[in-house]
Amino acid sequence: MKRNMKKLLTLGVTMTAAGFALAACGGGSTDKKASDGNENASIKLWVDVAFVDTYKPLVEQFEKEHKDWKVTIKPSESASAQENLKKDPSAAADVFMMPHDQLGQMVDAGIIYANTKYEDSVKENSTESAVAAATYDGKLYGYPYGVESQILYYNKGKLAEDDVKSWETLTSKGKLGANFGEAGANYIFTPLFMSNGDELYGKDGEDINGTNFNNDQGVQVLKWIRSQKDNSGVVQSNADALSNLGNGKIDAYLSGPWSKLDVEKALGDNFAVAPYPTVDLGNGAVQQKAFLGVKLFGVNASTKSPVAAMALADFLTNKENQLTVFEKNGTVPANKEAQTDGKVTSDKVAEAVMTMSDADHSVVMPKLPAMVTFWGPVEAVINDTYNGKIAEDQYLPKLDKLVKDTSKSDK
Repeated sequence: MKRNMKKLLTLGVTMTAAGFALAACGGGSTDKKASDGNENASIKLWVDVAFVDTYKPLVEQFEKEHKDWKVTIKPSESASAQENLKKDPSAAADVFMMPHDQLGQMVDAGIIYANTKYEDSVKENSTESAVAAATYDGKLYGYPYGVESQILYYNKGKLAEDDVKSWETLTSKGKLGANFGEAGANYIFTPLFMSNGDELYGKDGEDINGTNFNNDQGVQVLKWIRSQKDNSGVVQSNADALSNLGNGKIDAYLSGPWSKLDVEKALGDNFAVAPYPTVDLGNGAVQQKAFLGVKLFGVNASTKSPVAAMALADFLTNKENQLTVFEKNGTVPANKEAQTDGKVTSDKVAEAVMTMSDADHSVVMPKLPAMVTFWGPVEAVINDTYNGKIAEDQYLPKLDKLVKDTSKSDK
């Protein structure tokens, strides 16, 4: 990917500084002393407001282990991490929460520090998909602490476990609330193309010219989407999905772990959850896939204390602390050992998310900055196909245009 010279120079200066800092600390062990070139380091930490109380005691423990390193924790929306960091990197937090799909933009802007000290630890202890999400252009940047994916919630008073294993039985024996025709359908149903063998920005999601939806498999996906308009077991649902679930208009609903409490309230004792079903897009049953999101901590490239900042990010994402965050906030761990802990495996929502987080069930959300230009066009194609605004003989031309419009390279 082409980057302008100013950004390359910025990254070069940053990494040179990193080299001097790391030469002083030596090795990849956890820093327990302040003699690593970061004496009396003062670090600012940004976390989502809902996580502040969870991380305060963890920060206190970190400070006990590093007597000369002080951490100030502040609330800041992780969804806006990239935007907030760009405003004034020198005034931003040294360590911050971020969704992994912002990684490409941060790297291109030269505002995130490479994970040069704890790379082996992350790769050894995190799930394969979490490592992939924390990596961009072959280099590890992030410190994974959680994974999330869409799952299937359903009313077990209306549907049995076997009923929800395929889209066909699910929608023949019950009513599924799904959003094909309104805003947000892009996030839910774009992965159908990957379910059918296509690729979004290449195999690893980093090839600007690697989208190939404009083929027979892509046309099959659009035909299937259009057929759901006539499927009596599919009820177009978006903002009204939860109320429809509560009043019995629908029996199942596609959403993520963030909806757990609301769905439990709507279904009560009939609450149940499962991974996505299989779906037949024209060539037999395949696993319906979802986008996988990975929650990361990142380190500011402008930090004055890179050793201390990296040590904090590594500490906050260790196995024990990921389990603490799971217990208090419900974030499904990205750490492999933490995922096998009984507290996690006994949680049905976490179990479904962990099933969905493997490569057979999900696609790691691409990190390319170009994704910001992808959502609008693919939304229009999905919505208009479902609503019958595109004739079948125009499916391939529409896909041709989608690929062309979202694959323009700046090379």
